Amino acid sequence: MPNRRHGLIGVYPIGVLISGLLLAGQACAAPPAAPPHAAPPGAKPTTVAPKPDAKPDPVANIAYLALVQKRVLPQSFLDQPPEDDGVQGARLGLADNITTGRFIHQAYHLEEALEPDADAVVAAFKKLVAQGYRAFVTDMPADLLLRLADLAEAKDATLLDATSTDDALRGEQCRRNVLHLLPSRAMLADALMQYLTIKNWRDILLVAGPNPEDKLYADALRKSARKFRLKIVADKPWTYDPGARRTDTGHYAIGAEVARFTQGIKYDVLVVADEGDNFGDDLGYRATDPRPVAGTQGLVPAAWARPFEQWGATQLQARFLKQAGRWMTERDYGAWMAVRALGEAATRGGSVEGAAMTAYLRKPEFELAAFKGARLSFRAWDGQLRQPVLLADARSLVSVSPQPGFLHETSELDTLGPDQPETTCHLK
Repeated sequence: MPNRRHGLIGVYPIGVLISGLLLAGQACAAPPAAPPHAAPPGAKPTTVAPKPDAKPDPVANIAYLALVQKRVLPQSFLDQPPEDDGVQGARLGLADNITTGRFIHQAYHLEEALEPDADAVVAAFKKLVAQGYRAFVTDMPADLLLRLADLAEAKDATLLDATSTDDALRGEQCRRNVLHLLPSRAMLADALMQYLTIKNWRDILLVAGPNPEDKLYADALRKSARKFRLKIVADKPWTYDPGARRTDTGHYAIGAEVARFTQGIKYDVLVVADEGDNFGDDLGYRATDPRPVAGTQGLVPAAWARPFEQWGATQLQARFLKQAGRWMTERDYGAWMAVRALGEAATRGGSVEGAAMTAYLRKPEFELAAFKGARLSFRAWDGQLRQPVLLADARSLVSVSPQPGFLHETSELDTLGPDQPETTCHLK
């Protein structure tokens, strides 16, 4: 995928009142304070005639910095990985910020830098810092994110990690200048284990794939099972290669293997760790005993899900579908939350200056409304955005964690993932 850079800046007409902003009078718009850039594909041009002698609105400059990664094809052709995964969420967040900023004379500019390799990402980051950017929404692997965070140029910048779920980034590898938008693997595992607890599905068959990400997810599941006193009655690696999956009789071989794999084990639920979608969907309906499947397939704990419609989420789903021509993914949702968090910080903090916006994100009074029926905020001890976690399958929202009855002295949301006394993050 070629490198692409787009800049968007502007002001939308009054149409929506957000967060109770009821300011009387007609708001003014001014010419963009940043240089014009090419609009993203499908974007509608926006022109607003400036009022005579109107002063330009101050501009919040946000950078979207991503490593263009090769998307691994799933095991079926049902859901192909989108080319614009993540960045479309950032664009929708920008549109929402512009709508709000219209009322209080704040403008927003999103600079997109989608780079082909790690060195290009580092070079783009340094260039953007030199241009005055301090707020970065990032989409990249953990090792590259840490490389950026440790640069001298990043000392006064804040990286909003929009797509990573690595526990180490919130633990022993945490950085003071990094905030995390998506739930960590530990939070996802805790959300699932809470639900299994209230269902009294206490005996678990854990199946983990061979990839490093599968093993990290499985480790989070094991820790969470101990935390909630559930029993893993069998912990088995998946090593079967179906080979001719798409031959006329391929499904017979897979069915026979899953039946053999699960035979002789007494369990309540099969929990799978297969982040690459290599085999997890094959486990349902093929086990020797009829049992539900959960984890990375089946009943999935996630930040966002296609069938999610509660708390006004249908409105966000519809707006994204209209803009992008596809469903919103978790990566899109993480990028949308990151850009919206910066917009909320600018609105409530009263400043679009980069350092002021990012400093407000860390204040106790910061709150983000993200269509989850709760006010989200960043944990002071590891930079993680505390939030509810959805539990859904392909067609239905089943539940939302934290589950009823799991209490906490300050916030029930902190029952998901490491609490402050448990954290291995020591910010310097």
